[in-house]
Amino acid sequence: MTPPSLLFLLLLLFLLPGRARGAARANVTEGCQIIHPPRDGGIRYRGLTPDEVRSVRFLPFDYEIEYVCRPEREIVGPKVRKCQRDGTWTAMGHPSRCLRTCPKSHLSLEHGLVATGAMERVPVEGSWAEFRCHPGFRLLGSARSNCTKSGRWSDPKPQCLPHRPSSGKKAVHVGALFPMSGGWPGGQACLPAVRMALEDINERRDILPDYELRLIHHDSKCDPGQATKFLYELLYNDPIKIILMPGCSSVSTLVAEAARMWNLIVLSYGSSSPALSNRQRFPTFFRTHPSATLHNPTRVQLFKKWGWTKIATIQQTTEVFTSTLDDLDQRVKEAGLEITFRQSFFSDPAAPVRNLKRQDARIIVGLFYETEARKVFCEVYKEKLYGKKYVWFLIGWYADNWFRIKDPAINCTEAEMAEAVEGHVTTEIVMLNPENTRSISNMTSQEFIEKLQKRLGKNPEETGGFQEAPLAYDAIWALALALNKTSQELVKKGLRLEDFNYNNKNITDEIYRALNSSAFEGVSGHVVFDASGSRMAWTLIEQLQGGVYKKIGYYDSTKDNLSWYNNDKWIGGSPPADYTKVITTFRFLSQKLFISVSVLASLGIVLAVVCLAFNIYNGHVRYIQNSQPYLNNMTAVGCTLALAAVFPLGLDGYHIGPGLFPFVCQARLWLLGLGFSLAYGSMFTKIWWVHTVFTKKDDKKDKRKSLEPWKLYATVGGLVGFDVVTLSVWQIVDPLHRTIEEFTKEEPKSDMDVSILPQLEHCSSTKMNTWLGIFYGFKGLLLLLGIFLAYETKSVSTEKINDHRAVGMAIYNVAVLCLITAPVTLILSSQQDAAFAFAALAVVFSSYITLVVLFVPKMRRLITRGEWQSEQQDTMKTGSSTNNNEEEKSRLLEKENRELEKIIAEKEERVSELRQQLQARQQLQLRSRRRQSHDSENHLSSQQHSQISQQHSQISQQHSQISQPFPQPSLVRCLVSEQAEKLGRGNCDGSRVHLLYK
Repeated sequence: MTPPSLLFLLLLLFLLPGRARGAARANVTEGCQIIHPPRDGGIRYRGLTPDEVRSVRFLPFDYEIEYVCRPEREIVGPKVRKCQRDGTWTAMGHPSRCLRTCPKSHLSLEHGLVATGAMERVPVEGSWAEFRCHPGFRLLGSARSNCTKSGRWSDPKPQCLPHRPSSGKKAVHVGALFPMSGGWPGGQACLPAVRMALEDINERRDILPDYELRLIHHDSKCDPGQATKFLYELLYNDPIKIILMPGCSSVSTLVAEAARMWNLIVLSYGSSSPALSNRQRFPTFFRTHPSATLHNPTRVQLFKKWGWTKIATIQQTTEVFTSTLDDLDQRVKEAGLEITFRQSFFSDPAAPVRNLKRQDARIIVGLFYETEARKVFCEVYKEKLYGKKYVWFLIGWYADNWFRIKDPAINCTEAEMAEAVEGHVTTEIVMLNPENTRSISNMTSQEFIEKLQKRLGKNPEETGGFQEAPLAYDAIWALALALNKTSQELVKKGLRLEDFNYNNKNITDEIYRALNSSAFEGVSGHVVFDASGSRMAWTLIEQLQGGVYKKIGYYDSTKDNLSWYNNDKWIGGSPPADYTKVITTFRFLSQKLFISVSVLASLGIVLAVVCLAFNIYNGHVRYIQNSQPYLNNMTAVGCTLALAAVFPLGLDGYHIGPGLFPFVCQARLWLLGLGFSLAYGSMFTKIWWVHTVFTKKDDKKDKRKSLEPWKLYATVGGLVGFDVVTLSVWQIVDPLHRTIEEFTKEEPKSDMDVSILPQLEHCSSTKMNTWLGIFYGFKGLLLLLGIFLAYETKSVSTEKINDHRAVGMAIYNVAVLCLITAPVTLILSSQQDAAFAFAALAVVFSSYITLVVLFVPKMRRLITRGEWQSEQQDTMKTGSSTNNNEEEKSRLLEKENRELEKIIAEKEERVSELRQQLQARQQLQLRSRRRQSHDSENHLSSQQHSQISQQHSQISQQHSQISQPFPQPSLVRCLVSEQAEKLGRGNCDGSRVHLLYK
């Protein structure tokens, strides 16, 4: 609740009925009692909600109420009342009533004066109007008309016609409906033009000399409902009308369908609906206004002139516009064009305009009445559907300032409307003869315009139907000429025009034939009707330039002739495109990135070649031979192939054409596949053999068996063979080819009417995911298995493959990089720079790590120790080599120490057994020699104890020697059977060996 209403309720708490004690003083102490609203009206209570009004019986002093009425009604009497201090409302002696209003058209009279009565602001029920003509004019019609309860005048508005000598002319009445308001208020200018024509014709002695044309008209408001009521009055009220003249297409449709039942000819001055050209439906219909379909040939000609093939339309849902659009659709198809989007609306164009914006409509044909046009372009401004990218085609019969007229139905300013409509093109039927020739009325078109402007007395731009006024003028002339010809034909048959009635079809047929053959020069140009009764005319093409309509050409559809002035102007300097042109651009790899990675790959290839040469050159060195050099050579070759794959990975449409792209795709696949199998496969084979040999429990025999190199080579060959077979089947069954990935359209950085469609080239095949699943699945298992084997063999030492620890380290790095890079590149496949950087750098770093870990230590050892200079040093015993390498020496000693500890444990177990045997022997001696002397038993026991103690002390001495961190090499060689076999027994102390192995 708002603060004012809250304060007002607090005030009312002191004015409730229960606080008063006397009826005489109730009004004085509490305020004024609520009064009832008038019939067909209500009361506006300021500051109160409806619920508060229903709960309150009295209103405070100085409170004001305001009377309001329903539409088409006016308040008569006080409109505002105020609560006085005496508890009464002001002016209660004058009731307030809501009375129906009558049209203001009766308040003015051309060539006359109007006196009104019982009226304040507008004519209401009970008001009257009296009419009087100026000198020289006579009143035709009732001199007084009253405003009735139904909101209509009791009598039609009369006319003031010039006085002329009585000639005994008979009146021929024309019934007309002029839309003075509504969707097209064309009657504002057309009615004066018709009166001008009637005056000119009635003054002529050569046209209808015995008759005088008189007009009886009503305001249809361009509404079929209103038109139905007035059509009833025209048909059922005297005098008989010889012809009917409606205005709007919707009203003409109604009138033309009913007229054939009354044998009446219908001649319209402002109907453009194509549906009215249907002779079966409207057999007696003619019109001086050409059909709206006459715009369509002009529009198609303009579409072809400006090179447009895609057209969009938006229409108001009425028959005239629907029929026009259907005809346009057929014509554009015949011309090889296309209506791509078609929108319609009944009253609110907001959603259709948004749809046009969403569908990227550029060339838009709008078909709607003037009032709806303002709504449409207000929405056009809001959606920014105007400017240099858009062209609107509108109907040309709007008022020239239609977009400047204030309209409460829209919330756009005049400046916004002017901005939205700038540059639009109109096609308009030529309704005024462009040539300065005299018409049948002896007036030129310019003289007619000047005379009409004087009669209107106001700005033509603010007058509805000003452009159609020449058509209305010529319509009366066409009628007069047809009636004149009919009168002559009827005389031959013994009939007259005044014999016409609604049952006389013969006179109707004569009028029909006369109109159908009409041909004369009017102020609107050459007047002639086609077989459907429609006017044939030229089309004027105009463009709004700087808020003013400029003529840019004419089109004669009968001769297919376009007269062009070459003064059309465009906001962008030239006609816009009919759709957003899409420019296809490829996303190429960054050349700086490609060059940088290529340099790294090239250096890696050089390093691989150096390592390979080093390994081959020093193949005779024992240290190199113990590292399985052929497998290392395969590793270097595999790294070279993998590094070489970096170059085709970076090749795209920037370097090669579409025809070579499949070969680049295959090069990528084969180089990476074979490179991985050779490099990683050779390392995997080494680590797999070490694990197989040195992790079995029956170790002594297996560890001593010789290494068979052909098994290692066969393993690598199997891995490579699997890749060769898989890749071959892949390329034969489902070869790689070039595919294009399209991205979301982008707006250009420059102000261009184009849209950029980024595209990216990919290597793909039909079953790409299946093949990648097989390939990645197999490689992934090898990587995981390699990590496991490297971990299991990290503490194994063997001279047959002396670099297996380095191989394990390389496997760790390669596996981690591959397992990370493979899914990342799949995710980043749409980002060419990131995907290439991840894949290429992973290959480069994996290769670098493998080469450095495997070959650099060998180079360093041979260079620092010079072992390649002496074959004797290459063939040194393992013991000598271990003495020169402290790390290997310590590792061997630790192993020997563990073996000696195992021997000591066996000896201690043997001592324990001997003690048990001793105790058993003692028990036997006690049983068999119970009678021997105690001294002899003690003597024997002492000797045995002495012998056991001596043996135990020797074993303890040996254990202490073994427990030393670095025992003497001679002792170690004597204790370890495997080393004893290699080194011989020459340096061993026989007695010590005998003691240990006793």
